[in-house]
Amino acid sequence: MSMLCTNAQENTGNLVLRYDSPAEHFEEALVIGNGTMGATVYGGTRIEKISLNDITLWTGEPDKEVTTPGAYKALPEIRALLEKEDYRNAEKANRKIQGHFSQTYQPLGQLTIEYGDNRSKDISDYSRRLDISRAVATTQYKNRDGIHTSEYFASAPDSVIIIRLTEPVNGIKATLRFTSQLPYSASATGNEITAEGHAAYHSYPSYYKGVPANEKHLYDPERGIRFRTIIKAVAAKGDGEVKSYPSGEVQIDGCREVTVIVANVTSFNGFDKNPATEGRDYRKLVKKRMERAARKTYEELLHTHIYDYQRFFGRVSLDLGRTADSIASLPTDRQLRLYTEQNQRNPELEALYFQYGRYLLISCSRTEGVPANLQGLWNERITPPWSCNYTSNINLEENYWAAETANLSEMHRPLLGFISNLSKTGAVTAREYYGTDKGWCLGHNTDIWAMTCPVGLRTGDTSWASWNMGGAWVSTHIWEHYLFTRDLGFLKQNYPLLRGAAEFCMNWLIEKDGQFITSPGTSPENKYIAPDGFIGATSYGNTSDLAMTRECLLNAREAARTLATDKDFIRNIDRTLARMLPYRIGKKGNLQEWYHDWDDQDPQHRHQSHLFGLYPGHHISTYATPDLARACARTLEIKGDKTTGWSTGWRVNLYARLKDSKNAYHIYRKLLNYISPDNYKGKDARRGGGTYPNLLDAHSPFQIDGNFGGCAGVIEMLMQSDTNSITLLPALPDEWAEGKVSGICARGGFTVSMTWKDKAVKSLTVTSRQGGTTTLHFNGKRKTVRLKKNQTVNVM
Repeated sequence: MSMLCTNAQENTGNLVLRYDSPAEHFEEALVIGNGTMGATVYGGTRIEKISLNDITLWTGEPDKEVTTPGAYKALPEIRALLEKEDYRNAEKANRKIQGHFSQTYQPLGQLTIEYGDNRSKDISDYSRRLDISRAVATTQYKNRDGIHTSEYFASAPDSVIIIRLTEPVNGIKATLRFTSQLPYSASATGNEITAEGHAAYHSYPSYYKGVPANEKHLYDPERGIRFRTIIKAVAAKGDGEVKSYPSGEVQIDGCREVTVIVANVTSFNGFDKNPATEGRDYRKLVKKRMERAARKTYEELLHTHIYDYQRFFGRVSLDLGRTADSIASLPTDRQLRLYTEQNQRNPELEALYFQYGRYLLISCSRTEGVPANLQGLWNERITPPWSCNYTSNINLEENYWAAETANLSEMHRPLLGFISNLSKTGAVTAREYYGTDKGWCLGHNTDIWAMTCPVGLRTGDTSWASWNMGGAWVSTHIWEHYLFTRDLGFLKQNYPLLRGAAEFCMNWLIEKDGQFITSPGTSPENKYIAPDGFIGATSYGNTSDLAMTRECLLNAREAARTLATDKDFIRNIDRTLARMLPYRIGKKGNLQEWYHDWDDQDPQHRHQSHLFGLYPGHHISTYATPDLARACARTLEIKGDKTTGWSTGWRVNLYARLKDSKNAYHIYRKLLNYISPDNYKGKDARRGGGTYPNLLDAHSPFQIDGNFGGCAGVIEMLMQSDTNSITLLPALPDEWAEGKVSGICARGGFTVSMTWKDKAVKSLTVTSRQGGTTTLHFNGKRKTVRLKKNQTVNVM
């Protein structure tokens, strides 16, 4: 991997989430993470709940069996039915090409700290905070004995979660317990709790009706991923007492300061290794981690954590203007609510949301080959929504849209490594489900085992279960990473993966009326209305299939040219692109989604997959394909602005690419629409897509992709780039007429810092990582700059 963008500057603005009461619901609690371990902190005063996660704790085992052998044999039947325009029966037949569901991401457990005194009656001056500039959460309040403070952080260098409790007057009286929804046992010795358990060796999603609810998870002590958790309470010598009980609890009595260390390791040892028989020595590893951390003081652990975290977070600063003091002084949830209900101006909240996306990515994406999942890292449910898996028809990829532009390229690595795993299982899927021995593909879902087959168990709705373009989509991240880093070694190593995805796409195409199309195909989760009134998903020549295929082929071709290899492959791509069915504009002026100009069952559907070529793709643009860009704009106009969280994040980026600053900002505000916690039952409950009180994305329920999509969208409004140029302030809204940003990254290996006023750039600095040339577009002018490696130039 190459050197990455570095332009650390002091961050400006408010970088603290603040609340004046404990969290009652998950969507109010504060999340911390070190990329592998995560915690959700509620900030209770009588009982403190801290939910724990490990990103490698999943149900299942390596995905080595084909659920539906020879499924590809159904293809001629499906294609024949489609050729006869028999969509009803084609829909039924398409279910024959479905395999098993993904496995499920699991919660590790919960640490509770129960205080022994009757403090809840004497609480005042309560404060709960998350400082994302330091990645430290704090709970503080006064009680009858003085000030109680709890500090929490998740250290990546030491691979532990740290909690420091302080009550300087009379000391702390509390009991520590660990519980888990998984099969486990816990014991305590001295000042330490040790818990051990295991996940199910197989699970089914909550929405699958083929098994009873009590059989969704299948357990066997000899199978599945194991875990061991150690929780140690360390007090200063002579400062009170810490002791254990046979019940598996640890009690703190009279200590004025206690450091609680939490370590966990699972037996997961790779996507193709049996975690029970080929797993890591998790017991030895967790013991080693605990011993190493326990030798350090709290101050040493904190310093190491902050230094490590700020190496990444401090690279980018953003100032969109000042918020009125009367608003900025309010708790974050109240600011969010007023922002929604009274349409208040709050540029500091808007900038905080952007930086919070960067905080979340650093916190949940640092484990090699295990990317951020549907909820990033933080899940409390044993049967979570959509298995908390990787949904590859948008959500997995959206998690990483800001990785390069927001100067967090290292956090892209877990996904990039995961693609290599997908290519291996995906080659089997290409052969067994789609009848091609060239390349690899990926269906609607995947999991830690890199499953790639189309899901559904022959009962799934084809609108989502029968999609197969995940490999084409996710592989574009390889080329994107290269464009930002110019790391030829990385490109050479990963080029076979990109080529394999392109080979599948070309082999999957069929000819109809002299043009290449896909058949069968779907447009993710959307449905059409056929002339006879039939509502279906299975069809042919869908725009989203062809858009993702085009982008994949264009990327693979450019990669081959860059590496000066595979001339025959390049020629094959050129011939294929020339014969692919072109984009078409529908009767409403929209970009046509289906082969026939049919209406959608839901005109405001959350998915806009057929706009892929505009964003995150690059082959539709306002300057190169203005007619298609206008059709994309019309499509978005028809869809409106009421949708889910992740979809709203996507639309911010689409409008930004259209240079539509007014709508880009309007949709960004929609993304920050205040949503009540899911289980909140009050009369003033607000439902829908937007943002929860703790700033996590509301699909709803919680999905983290909207946070990352919104983060990426801010940069798309401020800067856009391609292989040869950088455009500054392409979709800057009037509300951000003055501001400054530093450290954002552009394609070509450039880092940009600038200030602007009255919507015009006033100062501009560009740094080149590898050396190169780019043309800058700003203030109605263009200027070409040529830089050497690591050279910085003040353009103005």
